Amino acid sequence: MSGAPTALEISTQPRPVYVIGAGPGGLAVAAALRARGVRAVVVEKADTVGASWRRHYDRLHLHTTRRLSALPGLAVPRRFGRWVSRDDVVRYLEKYAEFHELEIVTGVEVTRIEPAAASGDGGDSGGWTLHASGGRVLTAAAVVVATGFNHTPALPDWPGREGFTGTLLHAADYRNPRPYEGRDVLVVGVGNTGAEIAVDLVEGGAARVRLAVRTAPHIVRRSTAGWPAQRTGILVRRLPVRLVDRLGALVAKASVPDLSAYGLPRPATGLYSRVRQGAIPVQDVGLIDAVRGGRVEPVAAVESFDGAEVVLADGSRITPGVVVAATGYRRALEGLVGDLGVLDERGRPCTHGARTPAQAPGLYFTGFTNPISGMLRELARDAEKIAAVVSRRVRPVA
Repeated sequence: MSGAPTALEISTQPRPVYVIGAGPGGLAVAAALRARGVRAVVVEKADTVGASWRRHYDRLHLHTTRRLSALPGLAVPRRFGRWVSRDDVVRYLEKYAEFHELEIVTGVEVTRIEPAAASGDGGDSGGWTLHASGGRVLTAAAVVVATGFNHTPALPDWPGREGFTGTLLHAADYRNPRPYEGRDVLVVGVGNTGAEIAVDLVEGGAARVRLAVRTAPHIVRRSTAGWPAQRTGILVRRLPVRLVDRLGALVAKASVPDLSAYGLPRPATGLYSRVRQGAIPVQDVGLIDAVRGGRVEPVAAVESFDGAEVVLADGSRITPGVVVAATGYRRALEGLVGDLGVLDERGRPCTHGARTPAQAPGLYFTGFTNPISGMLRELARDAEKIAAVVSRRVRPVA
């Protein structure tokens, strides 16, 4: 990144680029734009930056290394260690916004984006109009949507769910194991969140922990002999899918024990094939040992609820006192841009990074994929690419 522009250089632009969301993706784009002399205003509905990170469970650490998780223009401090904690990620984001002197408006939610009338200034887009809380109407030269991958908790509409007499919560509301000490807990979903919460509950004194599994995941070691799984992900992401699947199978046999006898068989579909379908491997932070030791018990997927009972896909019934649903999130972009034709059938942006939809020039999305090479690394790369493209479209006034 080049040196920061002066306040005068930025203030001469009549319409800023609005960045929606003050998480890592939004802050990175704003910093990269500012470094290129483009005024960027970050609009955040919460009252602070990094709101989604502040809501994550207490024991969370990045599964990507400190050195490969920095955003443009500011390294993550060495004192945060190799695997940065949730609290330190929040500290880093706060420092990042301060260091880059970002223009951030908090407590304002953008509810709808629509094309503005053509400006007649010679550009290829008339810009955008943003409708926000409090009746605000904002005019933007371009818009970057960075509202986050983990936006709105998705809780399946299981039959009988409303009548469950135990405690049912989404993983978004789980903080630590203290409230569940001595209790029988079922964790639903064996992605990275579900796997880590299950281990957290075991280590925190839950009486029994079961893990409902619909599709057995690929499990990888977070680091092997000092080599992080993230670096492997970076190296192989451009290789043919079949080749990576074969390599992944060989590595799994050599480094991860077969857990079939415990209810977690090796997946039939290759690792990278699953990644291309949106399923990131589970990085082991204690799950393998917990399963082998009988402390976490894999069970069949949840089909329905019946009073105090949970009915599983294999027909068995169990009676946990607590159910933690690690069932993912929705992007929740329909209200914001749903009428612009820029979302696919699953509600995800059709384009991301520096690519802008043909029918919506000047509209960009970042942070809506979950790459094998690391979310923060790719957010940083996307930020630079978006800023380079936008800086050519948005010309400062002489």
